[in-house]
Amino acid sequence: MDYLSRTIDLELDELLNETPAIAVDGPKGVGKTDTASRRSDIAWYLDDPAQRDILRSDFSLKSIPKGTVLLDEWQQLPQIWDSVRRLVDAGAPNGRFLLTGSASPVDTAGTHSGAGRILSLRMRPMGVHERGLTTPTVSLAQLLSRQATSVDGTTTLQLTDYAEAIVSSGFPGIMNSPLRIRRRMIDAYLQRVVDRDLPDLGFTVRRPETLRRWLAAYAAASSTTTAYSRLLDTTTAGDGTQPAKTTTIAYRDHLSQLWLLDPVPGWVPTNSPNRRLQQAPKHHLADPALAASLLNQTAESLLSPRGAHLAGPLFESLVTLGVRVMAQAAEASVSHLRLHGGAREVDLVVEGVDGAIVGIEVKLAADVSDSDVKHLRWLREQVPDRVTDLVVVTTGTTAYRRNDGIAVVPLALLGP
Repeated sequence: MDYLSRTIDLELDELLNETPAIAVDGPKGVGKTDTASRRSDIAWYLDDPAQRDILRSDFSLKSIPKGTVLLDEWQQLPQIWDSVRRLVDAGAPNGRFLLTGSASPVDTAGTHSGAGRILSLRMRPMGVHERGLTTPTVSLAQLLSRQATSVDGTTTLQLTDYAEAIVSSGFPGIMNSPLRIRRRMIDAYLQRVVDRDLPDLGFTVRRPETLRRWLAAYAAASSTTTAYSRLLDTTTAGDGTQPAKTTTIAYRDHLSQLWLLDPVPGWVPTNSPNRRLQQAPKHHLADPALAASLLNQTAESLLSPRGAHLAGPLFESLVTLGVRVMAQAAEASVSHLRLHGGAREVDLVVEGVDGAIVGIEVKLAADVSDSDVKHLRWLREQVPDRVTDLVVVTTGTTAYRRNDGIAVVPLALLGP
């Protein structure tokens, strides 16, 4: 399979020249090993017991040759983290270590956080802009730059293409597989979480069907701030039985360790005079294809009456995935804004390191009306000195600016 360039490639190439150790974290299957191995001279795969035993007998790492070293699935041997930290303290050269992990380790007692020594990067599944479907013409980094940014370009991608992008996933080893194989691979991915990955974290799933129901409830709440108590209420079998709250809390915590849950936090601006801001996160799985699979949705059903109620939330999840990948490259954070009661909502708030803000609304349609941008206008009125741009991400074909200055950008044309 040909390697598709990732936005994180640019980050790694820059940061490896500036820091001795970088940890790349993210769910299994996002391409961490492939991306990191392209930048390493030697690789140790710690999910291999033999290789793990060798490093266990040499925590000083003195036997490792010079060059960039990849320590893949480092959480299988958590002590290696401290070994890297000590070598960084001892003056390891820039670009010496790359650590990749698909789970937060269980046994971290006595392990240093690595703050100030090991730089952490999050790797997510591929956004639409990374999948080779089109060439973006509008840069999120430029929208944040406080400089006038042109908004133009056209794309041939349509609503059906975005429905296909939702269900095909951003996992590079899955997304280009034949349809039937792809569906089975996504289902197997979810099954592996239950059968292998959670037990590896020390969490035994006694009732797999209950966890599957909870995951389906979480998927159905994609792009909403539904309370966890309400998710619990919907996790009920046909016989009326319901898991205990402590059980579902354990689900949430352990699935977060596997990077399978990727909620968007509520925006809490510094010294905000608005006390009505809601801080509850918006629910998102790591990839909208996982949500579609859990909800038994195909590209066709999302565009039919049966799945129409899920098309908008899952399209927002697809947009959110891409925006978070782009924002990380721009050193920006992503959150959402919602006043209590829902009087005002902005789907995504991208905030740069200098406090610059880009407000983003997501619309599963090609056309944009005044009512679609009223919350973006409100945001600009609240913090006019911080808002550098406002954007509506659509399923249309043309990028342009409205008369009020708000950009309308098809998802396919938005890039880093």
